[in-house]
Amino acid sequence: MRLSRRSRFWLASLLILVLGLGAHHLRLDARALLWLEESRRTSEERAASLWLPGYRTVLQVGVTGYEKEEFSDLAYNPATGTLFTVSSKQPLLIELSREGGVLRRIPVRGASDLEGVAVLEGGCMAITDERQHRLSIFRIDPGTQELRAEHFIQQVDLGHAEEPNKGFEGLAWDPRHRRLLLGKEKYPVMLYGLPSDGCRVTGELQELQDLGGYMTDLAALTVDPRSGYILALSQESHLLVELNETYQPHSFITLLRGLNGLEHSIPQAEGLALDEAGNLYVVSEHNLFYVFRKAPVDP
Repeated sequence: MRLSRRSRFWLASLLILVLGLGAHHLRLDARALLWLEESRRTSEERAASLWLPGYRTVLQVGVTGYEKEEFSDLAYNPATGTLFTVSSKQPLLIELSREGGVLRRIPVRGASDLEGVAVLEGGCMAITDERQHRLSIFRIDPGTQELRAEHFIQQVDLGHAEEPNKGFEGLAWDPRHRRLLLGKEKYPVMLYGLPSDGCRVTGELQELQDLGGYMTDLAALTVDPRSGYILALSQESHLLVELNETYQPHSFITLLRGLNGLEHSIPQAEGLALDEAGNLYVVSEHNLFYVFRKAPVDP
């Protein structure tokens, strides 16, 4: 069937719109600048950082029995060698092995929309509830089976977002600067710092950097203990960026099929963690688990 001129015009317009929206979400303009900046790094600068282009996927699995859950955020506990994620569908804190196996599930009574989790110091952990605009700190041990309001050491009101589902998502502990890092998902895509002694919040929320120039949303954060650099994850832009001490991009990878060993594009990356060996862990809704490892450098 031959299309009329008007039909061809509208079809072309629709195609341009779809391509434009795709380019916006992937931030192709910003990605070109990231490539340019990355190409200028010296070998010394690369060696002093994680240098994300050197990472490859070594594990891509689904977490059995959690197909209907919505994993969000991820944190590594160096004391136990395990990982923690939260589920926003059922309010759960879930402990995982480094291979993606479920070790235990801890119901969080009274929570409504868990989006962030961080391991602090002295057995302390923190979670954020996006709908309640609240950060809660508690201690956890091998016998912890559930969390209730009376278990919380401290609860902090993070303030109300203009859009209830676009509040704080990313959460990470930054021991070098004695602060929690929080990421606002959108409007604006902003990195914040919250002073802490490792088990309690000790100051006010501070704006650190607007990341909207590189990504259309901010889903997760983690900190490299060796360099102090920050990793910021965007699920919409399918992007993981390493930020230096002045919050400027140092390196990045794209989480799309065929790149960095990925068999399929990560559909909705929501959590990110880093262990002491430099291995990267990512969770994606609904129950997907990924491990990235630095590829050995040829002599």
